[in-house]
Parts: sequence; C-alpha cells; structure tokens
Amino acid sequence: MFDQTRDLRQNRGSLMAESDLRARIKEMLVKNLMLQITPDQIGDDLPLFGSNGLGLDSIDALELVVSMEKTFGVGVPSSEVAGEALRTVNTIHDYILEKRSAVV
Repeated sequence: MFDQTRDLRQNRGSLMAESDLRARIKEMLVKNLMLQITPDQIGDDLPLFGSNGLGLDSIDALELVVSMEKTFGVGVPSSEVAGEALRTVNTIHDYILEKRSAVV
C-alpha cells in the first residue's frame, strides 16, 4: 500500500511538473520573442508558425532554438527536427521531456 501511495504522489508531482513546463515554455515564447500577448493567451495546441497561429517566422525559429537551449538545456540539431518539435507548445513540451529523459 505504501509503495502505491508513493507512486501516486510521484505521478501527481510529474503531472504538476508537466503543466509547469508548459507555462515556462509559454513564458519563454512571450519574453524571448517579444510577443504582444500574455502567456495564458497561447493555447497548448496553437500552431506557432503560419497565419493560422502565432505567425512566427524563420527568424523567430532561430531565436526559439537559442532560447530553448538557454532556458531548458535542450538543443535542436537540425531544421528537420525543428520542423517537428517546434510546431506547438505541446510539441516543444514533449521534445524537452524526451531529450531530458534521454540524458538520464
């Protein structure tokens, strides 16, 4: 019973950490890309690039890659990886978690 309770607490903690990570990603986007919106106006699945989303461009993509490395210690090795990983807050979130777990 004790082990199950501890596992539940750890899982709950990682769920909190995941929502905190999404919030930190949104804060990074707003601050480092100087967006004229607040972090809570960015939906987790809102496209970051293109006219049907935030409208970021290739210069923003470079800035985002640098910001991710500085903020989260996670690099993006190629434009192909960036094209997949930097689509939405959720894809950035999943990419960061994947890279962090690969390091451990």
